[in-house]
Amino acid sequence: MIGLQAVRAEDKELFWNINQKYLYEMTSYYPDEMDKQGNYHYGHFDGYFVEPERKAFFIFNDEKMIGFVMLNPYSAIGHNPDYTIAEFTIFPSYRRKHYAFDTAKLILSEYHGQWEIKYNEKNTGAKNLWTAVTASYNPDVYQLNEQETVLSFIN
Repeated sequence: MIGLQAVRAEDKELFWNINQKYLYEMTSYYPDEMDKQGNYHYGHFDGYFVEPERKAFFIFNDEKMIGFVMLNPYSAIGHNPDYTIAEFTIFPSYRRKHYAFDTAKLILSEYHGQWEIKYNEKNTGAKNLWTAVTASYNPDVYQLNEQETVLSFIN
């Protein structure tokens, strides 16, 4: 069964390491480069441990950690959402098992309000996921640029 566990201060190093693997994977869609220490920059990482409006969760399937999700209220389109998906991933070995869909539905069932979800058009897995998950909410669709789309909706 899918569950969320809040990332705590004592999880910071683990979360940093997992997030670095995710950021590396995102270089397939964005031209981010490593720094001299071999890390990828994530400007708001520390904010998830000190700013109450930023939330980070590990995603579990029963006892196994299978991914993470990061939420915040910051708009990519100049609106004032309650929540945005800042980052979301299911680890590669757990994909194609409906965990992402089930996790997204769980998040939306626990957090109600105005939402924004942004994805890269080249990331067809993300595009398919968010299009399917949000279909029943009839989202407004915004093209940020040629590569990025934002879905805005109320749940």
